[in-house]
Amino acid sequence: MKKSLKLVTLFAIILAASCSQERMDQKAEETDERIEPVRTMTLDYQTVARSVEYTATLLAFEEIHMAPAAPGRIEKIYPEVGDRVKKGEMLVQMDRTQLHQAEIQLKTLEADFRRFDTLKKAGSIPQQQYDQLKSQIDVLKANVEFLRENTRLHAPFNGVISGRYYESGEVYSGAPSPLTAKAAVVSIVQIDRLKAVVPVSERFFPLIKIGMEADLNIDTYPGKTFKGHVFRIHPTIDPASRTFSVEVAINNQDNKLRPGMFSRVNFDLEEIEALLLPAIAVLKLQGSNERYIFIEENNRARRIGVIMGTRYNDDVEVISDELKPGQKVIVSGQARLLDGMAVEVVE
Repeated sequence: MKKSLKLVTLFAIILAASCSQERMDQKAEETDERIEPVRTMTLDYQTVARSVEYTATLLAFEEIHMAPAAPGRIEKIYPEVGDRVKKGEMLVQMDRTQLHQAEIQLKTLEADFRRFDTLKKAGSIPQQQYDQLKSQIDVLKANVEFLRENTRLHAPFNGVISGRYYESGEVYSGAPSPLTAKAAVVSIVQIDRLKAVVPVSERFFPLIKIGMEADLNIDTYPGKTFKGHVFRIHPTIDPASRTFSVEVAINNQDNKLRPGMFSRVNFDLEEIEALLLPAIAVLKLQGSNERYIFIEENNRARRIGVIMGTRYNDDVEVISDELKPGQKVIVSGQARLLDGMAVEVVE
């Protein structure tokens, strides 16, 4: 009886172990074949404007460092730094001693010339002497005009005084100012228009045109876009950086912008056909820069490595030789997937 009981007990243990193993195998099988619910979208080409973005510093549209042609004493500097001046307004009056001397000398020679002219008509003086005096007067007139131009410095355009390097009564030496590295008494900038000199990659040289619009984003004004246009394209390529310079003009009538501000300049170059996906559909392999997506094929997830192109708001251009229009790209639930995992597309 005891032997029979032991056999029954042993049989029960073996049966229980067998059932437990069967349940474990079934559970493992169920785990391996777990079906993940996902959502997909159909991949297709979309027409978009390809754009490129570069950084640049805003500059005054024009900047002039005003100085006379020769050193001399400064009689008066009229504007202060920050003053707005109009075109033709006198900015600096230099010492006029040499100018007055030249003007007196010119008047004397002109009086002599009038007498010589009378004598010449009467045949009392030789032609050579007459011509020599006339040449002296022409040279002196040119000298007077030069001195007049360099004793009164006038604003060449409407602008703002950005620097004043001397005081009235000081002697202008002609030495470069440490602030500008240029010889100047005052500096004037035009800021109702600004410009940005943008280094653009040489591969875009055929696409940049005069008059092309550009969008500028300034960190000082987040969320606001300023409009500009290309007004000058430099004709040569820098062999070191493989870039060419593009000058973009920006209207600044409201004076919100200032020279020296950091900007991001965006050019829309051309319309192209691109494969776009929501940015959330693109995954990044942890610890690397590798990007990939999943597509659904025969109820299985297939992993495809991609290169990210230009971003367009919430969408991003994806580039891969394995991608074709009409494929079903998984855009929801992809974070839980592995290559080859079973999936079920849900609405």
